[in-house]
Amino acid sequence: MPNYEYVVIVGCGRLGSILANRLSGLGSSVVVIDEVEAAFENLSTGFSGFKMVGDATELAVLRQAKTDQADCFLATTRHDNINLMVAQVAKTVFKVPKVMARIFNPAREVVYRQFGIETISPTKLSAEAFLQELETAEEAAQL
Repeated sequence: MPNYEYVVIVGCGRLGSILANRLSGLGSSVVVIDEVEAAFENLSTGFSGFKMVGDATELAVLRQAKTDQADCFLATTRHDNINLMVAQVAKTVFKVPKVMARIFNPAREVVYRQFGIETISPTKLSAEAFLQELETAEEAAQL
């Protein structure tokens, strides 16, 4: 796994907190931004990064998180539009080299890619897992 020194994560739900915990455990300096302070309860006791309560769509919040110093930026909220907006700002304004965003609507991948933003789609991954399982079950039934 590549080592990123400074990572900014937007969203501290299930996905954001898992990423923050893992990356922090691997030695990365991590800043997690979420609008809801209670979201930080998802972080483990071993999390050694920083927690910021704020709206990541505001430039001041991203500046306070020192996004300009990040070598990795992960947009993990449950909202495709917010993820696109903050990821685009991280890439174009703050020049973060590695920017990734979660998207639920796979049709939006084209827009993200036009901005040079890598995407992970739980919807697409789940569909592929279902289809793989169906294919495996069908092959087993033919034996």
